[in-house]
Amino acid sequence: MRRLLTLNLAAEGYDVRAVASAEEALALVQDEGFRADLVVLDIMLPGMDGYTLCQRLRADGFDRPIIMLTARSLKDDRIRGYDSGADAYLVKPFELDELLAVVRAQLRRAHAVIPPASPPVLRGRYRFGNADVNFDTFEVTVAGEPRKLTALELRLLKYFLDNPGRVLSRDELLRNVWGEEAYPSTRTVDNFVARLRKHFEPDPSNPRYFLSIRGAGYKFVPPESQR
Repeated sequence: MRRLLTLNLAAEGYDVRAVASAEEALALVQDEGFRADLVVLDIMLPGMDGYTLCQRLRADGFDRPIIMLTARSLKDDRIRGYDSGADAYLVKPFELDELLAVVRAQLRRAHAVIPPASPPVLRGRYRFGNADVNFDTFEVTVAGEPRKLTALELRLLKYFLDNPGRVLSRDELLRNVWGEEAYPSTRTVDNFVARLRKHFEPDPSNPRYFLSIRGAGYKFVPPESQR
Protein backbone atom coordinates (compact mmCIF):
# COMPACT_ATOMS: atom_id res chain seq x y z
CA MET A 1 0.00 0.00 0.00
CA ARG A 2 2.81 2.41 0.90
CA ARG A 3 4.63 1.75 -2.37
CA LEU A 4 1.41 2.09 -4.38
CA LEU A 5 0.54 5.43 -2.80
CA THR A 6 4.09 6.71 -3.22
CA LEU A 7 4.05 5.90 -6.94
CA ASN A 8 0.64 7.42 -7.57
CA LEU A 9 1.23 10.59 -5.56
CA ALA A 10 4.60 11.05 -7.25
CA ALA A 11 2.89 10.61 -10.62
CA GLU A 12 0.64 13.55 -9.67
CA GLY A 13 3.72 15.70 -9.17
CA TYR A 14 4.04 15.53 -5.39
CA ASP A 15 7.39 15.13 -3.62
CA VAL A 16 6.69 12.07 -1.46
CA ARG A 17 8.63 10.74 1.53
CA ALA A 18 7.44 7.31 2.66
CA VAL A 19 8.27 5.75 6.02
CA ALA A 20 7.27 2.48 7.65
CA SER A 21 6.59 3.52 11.25
CA ALA A 22 5.21 6.34 13.36
CA GLU A 23 8.60 6.87 14.96
CA GLU A 24 10.23 7.41 11.56
CA ALA A 25 7.45 9.79 10.54
CA LEU A 26 7.80 11.82 13.73
CA ALA A 27 11.56 12.12 13.27
CA LEU A 28 11.12 13.19 9.64
CA VAL A 29 8.53 15.87 10.38
CA GLN A 30 10.62 17.19 13.29
CA ASP A 31 13.69 17.48 11.06
CA GLU A 32 14.34 21.22 10.69
CA GLY A 33 15.50 20.69 7.11
CA PHE A 34 12.20 19.10 6.06
CA ARG A 35 8.81 20.75 5.64
CA ALA A 36 5.77 18.54 5.13
CA ASP A 37 2.71 20.12 3.51
CA LEU A 38 0.47 17.12 4.24
CA VAL A 39 0.62 13.75 6.02
CA VAL A 40 -1.20 10.57 4.95
CA LEU A 41 -1.33 8.31 7.97
CA ASP A 42 -2.45 4.77 8.78
CA ILE A 43 -3.65 3.85 12.26
CA MET A 44 -2.43 0.25 12.66
CA LEU A 45 1.32 0.77 12.73
CA PRO A 46 4.20 -1.07 14.41
CA GLY A 47 5.05 0.51 17.74
CA MET A 48 3.25 3.84 18.18
CA ASP A 49 -0.21 3.80 16.57
CA GLY A 50 -1.58 6.42 14.20
CA TYR A 51 -3.81 8.09 16.79
CA THR A 52 -0.83 8.71 19.06
CA LEU A 53 1.33 9.92 16.18
CA CYS A 54 -1.38 12.37 15.12
CA GLN A 55 -1.63 13.72 18.67
CA ARG A 56 2.16 14.04 18.91
CA LEU A 57 2.35 15.93 15.63
CA ARG A 58 -0.34 18.38 16.75
CA ALA A 59 1.26 18.79 20.18
CA ASP A 60 4.56 19.60 18.47
CA GLY A 61 2.90 22.37 16.48
CA PHE A 62 2.38 20.65 13.12
CA ASP A 63 -0.55 22.57 11.57
CA ARG A 64 -0.63 21.10 8.07
CA PRO A 65 -3.40 18.67 6.97
CA ILE A 66 -3.38 15.09 8.24
CA ILE A 67 -5.38 12.44 6.33
CA MET A 68 -6.03 9.15 8.09
CA LEU A 69 -6.24 6.19 5.70
CA THR A 70 -7.25 3.05 7.57
CA ALA A 71 -9.27 -0.15 7.62
CA ARG A 72 -10.94 0.89 10.88
CA SER A 73 -14.42 1.93 9.84
CA LEU A 74 -16.48 2.15 13.05
CA LYS A 75 -17.98 5.50 14.00
CA ASP A 76 -15.98 5.56 17.25
CA ASP A 77 -12.76 5.03 15.27
CA ARG A 78 -13.57 7.98 12.99
CA ILE A 79 -14.47 10.19 15.96
CA ARG A 80 -11.23 9.25 17.69
CA GLY A 81 -9.33 10.06 14.50
CA TYR A 82 -10.81 13.54 14.26
CA ASP A 83 -10.36 14.13 17.98
CA SER A 84 -6.70 13.15 17.61
CA GLY A 85 -6.27 15.99 15.13
CA ALA A 86 -7.00 14.46 11.72
CA ASP A 87 -8.50 16.69 9.02
CA ALA A 88 -9.89 13.85 6.88
CA TYR A 89 -10.59 10.14 7.42
CA LEU A 90 -10.78 7.61 4.56
CA VAL A 91 -11.61 3.93 5.03
CA LYS A 92 -10.00 1.08 3.08
CA PRO A 93 -10.81 -0.11 0.50
CA PHE A 94 -10.84 3.29 -1.17
CA GLU A 95 -10.77 4.66 -4.68
CA LEU A 96 -7.47 6.23 -5.65
CA ASP A 97 -9.29 9.10 -7.37
CA GLU A 98 -11.08 9.88 -4.11
CA LEU A 99 -7.83 9.98 -2.13
CA LEU A 100 -6.22 12.27 -4.71
CA ALA A 101 -9.26 14.56 -4.57
CA VAL A 102 -9.04 14.72 -0.77
CA VAL A 103 -5.31 15.49 -0.97
CA ARG A 104 -5.98 18.33 -3.43
CA ALA A 105 -8.81 19.71 -1.30
CA GLN A 106 -6.79 19.62 1.93
CA LEU A 107 -3.79 21.31 0.31
CA ARG A 108 -6.05 23.95 -1.21
CA ARG A 109 -7.61 24.67 2.17
CA ALA A 110 -4.28 24.72 3.99
CA HIS A 111 -2.75 27.21 1.57
CA ALA A 112 -5.91 29.32 1.61
CA VAL A 113 -5.92 29.38 5.40
CA ILE A 114 -2.28 30.39 5.81
CA PRO A 115 -0.89 31.93 2.60
CA PRO A 116 2.90 31.57 2.81
CA ALA A 117 3.50 35.04 1.34
CA SER A 118 1.34 36.84 3.89
CA PRO A 119 1.42 35.21 7.33
CA PRO A 120 -1.12 36.46 9.87
CA VAL A 121 -0.04 39.33 12.09
CA LEU A 122 -0.83 38.68 15.75
CA ARG A 123 0.00 41.28 18.37
CA GLY A 124 -0.55 41.81 22.08
CA ARG A 125 -0.36 40.02 25.40
CA TYR A 126 -3.40 38.63 27.17
CA ARG A 127 -4.00 37.02 30.55
CA PHE A 128 -7.09 35.15 31.69
CA GLY A 129 -7.44 32.67 34.50
CA ASN A 130 -4.02 31.06 34.88
CA ALA A 131 -3.17 31.54 31.18
CA ASP A 132 -0.62 34.00 29.78
CA VAL A 133 -0.66 34.42 25.97
CA ASN A 134 1.95 36.55 24.20
CA PHE A 135 1.05 36.89 20.53
CA ASP A 136 4.21 38.90 19.81
CA THR A 137 6.40 35.91 20.66
CA PHE A 138 3.83 33.10 20.20
CA GLU A 139 4.53 32.00 23.78
CA VAL A 140 1.66 30.47 25.74
CA THR A 141 1.73 29.26 29.32
CA VAL A 142 -1.01 27.80 31.51
CA ALA A 143 -0.27 27.71 35.24
CA GLY A 144 3.35 28.43 34.32
CA GLU A 145 3.58 25.42 31.99
CA PRO A 146 4.37 26.13 28.30
CA ARG A 147 1.78 25.08 25.71
CA LYS A 148 2.37 24.71 21.97
CA LEU A 149 -0.53 25.97 19.87
CA THR A 150 -0.79 25.70 16.10
CA ALA A 151 -1.08 28.83 13.96
CA LEU A 152 -4.81 28.26 13.50
CA GLU A 153 -5.37 27.69 17.20
CA LEU A 154 -3.61 31.00 17.91
CA ARG A 155 -5.71 32.84 15.33
CA LEU A 156 -8.94 31.44 16.75
CA LEU A 157 -7.84 32.23 20.31
CA LYS A 158 -6.97 35.81 19.29
CA TYR A 159 -10.40 36.32 17.73
CA PHE A 160 -12.11 35.11 20.90
CA LEU A 161 -9.94 37.31 23.12
CA ASP A 162 -10.63 40.35 20.93
CA ASN A 163 -14.39 39.76 21.21
CA PRO A 164 -15.08 38.96 24.89
CA GLY A 165 -18.68 38.36 25.85
CA ARG A 166 -19.95 38.43 22.27
CA VAL A 167 -21.71 35.42 20.75
CA LEU A 168 -19.74 34.39 17.66
CA SER A 169 -21.42 32.21 15.07
CA ARG A 170 -19.49 29.42 13.39
CA ASP A 171 -19.85 31.19 10.05
CA GLU A 172 -18.33 34.38 11.49
CA LEU A 173 -15.42 32.41 12.91
CA LEU A 174 -14.88 30.66 9.58
CA ARG A 175 -14.83 33.98 7.70
CA ASN A 176 -12.56 35.83 10.11
CA VAL A 177 -10.20 33.08 11.24
CA TRP A 178 -10.04 30.64 8.31
CA GLY A 179 -10.70 33.25 5.62
CA GLU A 180 -13.08 33.78 2.71
CA GLU A 181 -11.16 31.44 0.40
CA ALA A 182 -10.97 28.53 2.81
CA TYR A 183 -13.32 25.56 2.64
CA PRO A 184 -13.63 24.04 6.12
CA SER A 185 -16.97 23.01 7.57
CA THR A 186 -18.60 24.29 10.73
CA ARG A 187 -17.57 20.98 12.31
CA THR A 188 -13.98 22.22 11.96
CA VAL A 189 -14.82 25.13 14.28
CA ASP A 190 -16.17 22.71 16.88
CA ASN A 191 -12.98 20.65 16.73
CA PHE A 192 -10.76 23.70 17.19
CA VAL A 193 -12.83 25.06 20.08
CA ALA A 194 -12.44 21.64 21.71
CA ARG A 195 -8.67 22.00 21.30
CA LEU A 196 -8.71 25.43 22.99
CA ARG A 197 -10.70 23.97 25.86
CA LYS A 198 -8.11 21.22 26.32
CA HIS A 199 -5.39 23.86 26.49
CA PHE A 200 -7.07 26.40 28.77
CA GLU A 201 -10.08 25.02 30.64
CA PRO A 202 -9.51 23.53 34.12
CA ASP A 203 -12.24 21.04 33.20
CA PRO A 204 -12.73 20.84 29.39
CA SER A 205 -15.99 18.90 29.84
CA ASN A 206 -17.38 21.77 31.92
CA PRO A 207 -15.98 24.90 30.25
CA ARG A 208 -16.03 28.29 31.94
CA TYR A 209 -14.23 30.43 29.33
CA PHE A 210 -15.16 29.06 25.89
CA LEU A 211 -18.90 28.50 26.13
CA SER A 212 -21.27 26.89 23.65
CA ILE A 213 -24.38 28.96 22.94
CA ARG A 214 -27.00 26.52 21.73
CA GLY A 215 -28.13 27.26 18.19
CA ALA A 216 -25.89 30.34 17.93
CA GLY A 217 -22.20 29.53 18.26
CA TYR A 218 -19.60 30.24 20.93
CA LYS A 219 -18.75 32.96 23.43
CA PHE A 220 -15.54 33.75 25.29
CA VAL A 221 -16.29 34.73 28.89
CA PRO A 222 -13.26 36.26 30.66
CA PRO A 223 -12.84 35.43 34.37
CA GLU A 224 -13.52 39.00 35.58
CA SER A 225 -17.02 38.91 34.09
CA GLN A 226 -17.77 35.72 36.06
CA ARG A 227 -17.33 37.37 39.46
